[in-house]
Amino acid sequence: MNRKREFTIPGKPQGKGRPRTRVHGTWAQLYTPEKTRNYEAQVKAIYESTYPRAEMLEGALKATIKATFAVPVSATKAKRAQMLHDVWFTKKCDADNIAKIVLDPLNGLAYADDSQVAQLIVTKEYGEQEQVHVTLEEIGL
Repeated sequence: MNRKREFTIPGKPQGKGRPRTRVHGTWAQLYTPEKTRNYEAQVKAIYESTYPRAEMLEGALKATIKATFAVPVSATKAKRAQMLHDVWFTKKCDADNIAKIVLDPLNGLAYADDSQVAQLIVTKEYGEQEQVHVTLEEIGL
């Protein structure tokens, strides 16, 4: 039986920030930027509230992540209509960083480890409402 989980993260899509280094005299410390920590906490909270006490997904997984960005306010009506129907979002943030900020906090929650993701589809598009829609499904054991 192939189980499937879907949830939506409201708000502007974000990419995972690079770890930063904080230097204190003779030693250095790596840390995750606060913006990344907050977004990852939001992903985790949304998943937990959508699937409380759910069993972890097993085996190979397919992850589909659809990041929707707002059309610029400066776009004309014609340009807006075009952007909503046949223009991909090609600005920052990178698709791979969007995948990391969504999949990493689900380790040990939705699945044992994100290495189980055998298929990954990430799309960046324009839409009416900024959000990230995530679908996780088992594709084999």
